[in-house]
This record gives sequence, structure tokens and C-alpha cells, in this order.
Amino acid sequence: VQLVESGGGLVQPGGSLRLSCDVSGFSFDDYAIAWFRRGPEKEREGIAVISSSDSTTEYADSVKGRFTISFDDTKTTVYLQLNSLKPEDTAGYFCAADDADVLGLDPADYGLWGQGTQVTVSS
Repeated sequence: VQLVESGGGLVQPGGSLRLSCDVSGFSFDDYAIAWFRRGPEKEREGIAVISSSDSTTEYADSVKGRFTISFDDTKTTVYLQLNSLKPEDTAGYFCAADDADVLGLDPADYGLWGQGTQVTVSS
């Protein structure tokens, strides 16, 4: 089972990106998928999570109102829409899966991780 992220890149401040996390190999009935990030010389930060059962979401204060997490129609991909990007959003972004359908942003709850995709916000 793998999670595969894509969609990172270089973007100017104020710009947007959409990250994707392929979760098609994840076979649990109910689970949570979260996005985390780790910037240069920063701690890993949980930023958004979505429940597979009812698509409820939770966000870190640092991204609330700018980032949106969602499933595609078949629930094989989780998206993270990044808007109004700032240089401090520069980080490696990782998706992770929790086989318990519980919203939370503690990385210790997540047992399966992708390899990450880099987002760089710079002019």
C-alpha cells in the first residue's frame, strides 16, 4: 500500500497550487487522510485532515481559509488546494493515512506516509 503525492512546484507569493495524494491502494473502509508539511528548520506540522466516512475536515490555524482538503468523487485521490500562498508555506508536503476515522493532526496517529512533494513559494 502506498500513498503518492504530486503537484508541488515553484509558485510566486499569492499564487495557488493543487496537491494530490493517490490513496487508491488504501483498503480500509473508514479512515482519515491528512496533509502535513515540514519547512526548512521547522517542525513537522499537521495542516489539514479529512474523514472518509463523511468528508468532514479540520485545519490548522496557519492555513485555515487559504487551504482546502477534499476527496475526488471516487475517493481514490485526496486534494489539497493551496491558495494565497506565502513564502512561509515553503515546505515538503506529505499525505498520511490513519486507519481510524478520527480527525486529528498528530503525526503519531498516522501509520502510512507518502514520499512528499516540494512546494516553494518565492518571487
